[in-house]
Amino acid sequence: MLIKRPRGWEIPESQATPEGVWLDRRRLLKGMAAGSMLTGAAALAGCMEEAEADSGKQLAAAPAADPSAGLYPPKTNMKYRGDRPMTAEDLATTYNNFYEFGSHKNIWRASQVLPIRPWTVTFDGMVEEPRSVAIDDLLAAMGPLEQRVYRHRCVEAWSMTVPWAGFPMKRLIEYAKPLGSAKYVVMQTFQNPDIASGQKQYWYPWPYVEGLTIAEATNELAFMATGIYGKPMPAQNGAPIRLVTPWKYGFKCVKSIVRFSFSDQRPVSFWEKLQASEYGFWANVNPEVSHPRWSQATEQPLGQSDRIPTLLYNGYAEYVADLYKGMNNERLFM
Repeated sequence: MLIKRPRGWEIPESQATPEGVWLDRRRLLKGMAAGSMLTGAAALAGCMEEAEADSGKQLAAAPAADPSAGLYPPKTNMKYRGDRPMTAEDLATTYNNFYEFGSHKNIWRASQVLPIRPWTVTFDGMVEEPRSVAIDDLLAAMGPLEQRVYRHRCVEAWSMTVPWAGFPMKRLIEYAKPLGSAKYVVMQTFQNPDIASGQKQYWYPWPYVEGLTIAEATNELAFMATGIYGKPMPAQNGAPIRLVTPWKYGFKCVKSIVRFSFSDQRPVSFWEKLQASEYGFWANVNPEVSHPRWSQATEQPLGQSDRIPTLLYNGYAEYVADLYKGMNNERLFM
């Protein structure tokens, strides 16, 4: 008799809660767009569906073909092959956050002007030797790419399940050679307001900055993604290199990274600078800790009509819970 033992992240997909809970935030954010710029911007935690018009805007031609295309699709790491239905590619690549290009849900179009070559990544701060490297040289140094199917949970309570391609972040940390006294890795997105119109909005603390502890960054789940759906990463999803930490809310997953700095001081990240009372440094997923303005108990998978329960650490507790033992005084969630 075959007995199937469910793994820690498996849940029944049929469980649902009313969609109105999710829609309430949409209505709130639309209303906030008309308010004070600083206050409204600080309250935005992800994708605001305001009517920010592409109207009549002429976009530059799509970037040239990615020279790393021959690396895809990589072999799937079967340890991380996922247990939920895969989100349709057209949804995952058109329903995106990328505030550098706007706070609306159509940034996938606007972001096509992002030039992904040449692209240089810098390693500095508390490292043996600061250096800058071209993205394709970095990919070569990281060895074979692999594919991992991970859940992604947005702080707005929508979610998706997608196949990322890339390499373990631990490999990148080893490449950077941080000093033993370094406790954090700080990641920075590109800054170029000439092509990224959102960066002209002065009330945001550009450039986008995020951070992890070295322990988090070297956890086996932490992943540097350079592709998705068996192809190089499209601009709107964070080309040419982004962070994926599936146990954390999506705003932690910084996109289009140009700098990794190592420090013994905990950084203050982008959203934390804007609204520390709502978005802290840790941002681990917990259905029992509500956002100040909405519940995090359930989520809406893209392309599905039913809501489903959210799991602690997004279902990855067995991999990461030990990272946070003895930290009862820390605001670990949200």
